[in-house]
Amino acid sequence: MRIRAVLSAAFLTLTAGLATAAPASAVANGSDVPAGQFGFAAKLTMTNIPKPDGSRYNSACSGALIAKNWIVTAGHCFHDANRNRVSGPVPYPTSVLLGTVNQSTPGETRNVVTVFQSSVNDIAIATLDADVTTITPLTVNRVTPSVGQLLTLAGWGSLTAVNPAPSTKLQQGTVKVGQVATATLGVQGVAPTSTTSACVYDSGAPYFVAGGSGGQLVSVESTGPDCPHSQLETTSRVDVIANWIASHTG
Repeated sequence: MRIRAVLSAAFLTLTAGLATAAPASAVANGSDVPAGQFGFAAKLTMTNIPKPDGSRYNSACSGALIAKNWIVTAGHCFHDANRNRVSGPVPYPTSVLLGTVNQSTPGETRNVVTVFQSSVNDIAIATLDADVTTITPLTVNRVTPSVGQLLTLAGWGSLTAVNPAPSTKLQQGTVKVGQVATATLGVQGVAPTSTTSACVYDSGAPYFVAGGSGGQLVSVESTGPDCPHSQLETTSRVDVIANWIASHTG
């Protein structure tokens, strides 16, 4: 098991970029998201992340727009040099790409300003430096998920755990809920294959029920086995912190 994204990128340096040994990727064994869909899906790019020895590295996470100037992602995407999750001013430059399924196609670009960490599970919400008015945000689910429920995963992570790198295209897959715990959900791949799964740099990616131009956010990617895999993936429930999210986002 490994925490995807920033934590697994701990050994990367600025000169090494995002490539090496074990971070979080685009959805493994998933499929390309068609143009015009899932504009709320966010690609987070972090730079100048500090390490205890004073060196720095770059990394990435996924996330989703949940209000005109708010995103949600994994809590572990924002931390100090000792890997402690942090709240407050963003700890290192973090840009957010929204409104596109291909990195080479223009979308909406914002920067993270302030981070707020959930005390319940591995979720952070963050403010952006300007409103996003052209994209419908995900709404936040308030109902307890059920075993067998089908969810869509959309992420910018790697396609493989071998020499992983963030994807240049937004990927999607269908999963089903296999386990409901107090603050987390265990999910497993359904389509395109049973091994469709989150990967390196998918940390914070949304699991949602699609609907219209937006959808309803059910959980957020946290961690799991190396991808691709057919085992349970650990995701963080949003219904148990829906009031906390609303207290910030309004």
